[in-house]
Amino acid sequence: MNLTSADLDVLSQWDTPTICNALELTSPHRRGYGYTVKAFSCLDPGAKPIVGYARTARIRASAPDLSSSKGMAGRIPYYEYIASGNNGPTIVVIEDLDAHAAFGAFWGEVHTAVHKGLGALGVVTNGSYRDVADSAPGFQVMGGQVGPSHAFVHAVDFGGSVTVHGMVVEHNDVIHADLHGAVVIPSDVVKDIPEAVAEMNRREAGILAAARSADFSIDKLKAVISGDGDIH
Repeated sequence: MNLTSADLDVLSQWDTPTICNALELTSPHRRGYGYTVKAFSCLDPGAKPIVGYARTARIRASAPDLSSSKGMAGRIPYYEYIASGNNGPTIVVIEDLDAHAAFGAFWGEVHTAVHKGLGALGVVTNGSYRDVADSAPGFQVMGGQVGPSHAFVHAVDFGGSVTVHGMVVEHNDVIHADLHGAVVIPSDVVKDIPEAVAEMNRREAGILAAARSADFSIDKLKAVISGDGDIH
């Protein structure tokens, strides 16, 4: 499926629950998976939803990195990966492997600035973040929690499959995320989402109008929901 940045950007006008609703029409077999199932701490709850291609990695923070490649210089291959293949905006998806996830923060003032400069719109992670006031403006962070220290945080690997709050993500998956959580959008239905959103909005409109009317009743509810599927 050939997608453009415009194909992704148009999806940012809708929140993530709306995208999940649309996927119930375009991809009904995915209704029970493909999205996060735990709450995040969101750096900027009022920010516009972000949509981009996944760049994946796994980290640890509870013990030092014993590999030969340490420090910032040792992260160059990871940074090269984040910057690679930019056929559109990216979202970093990082799985924290520590038994006590969020032991140390990979995200703060420096990494939000670096990743924003490399073309990423934000990060979705079960790990922690810090430097709340000093994070790069416009870079969204959805993390497991806020914490003070980066401890021994380091990337274990990158570019493979990761799982964050129940959502399995592969390299280059299309991700939609906002304060509600995140969802993987199959690339072959990205262009079908706007039409599906319009259909879901049509189905909801009658119920909402009736429910908000002064003379709403169970009879009016039954009249508008008959034959219109699962709306909530």
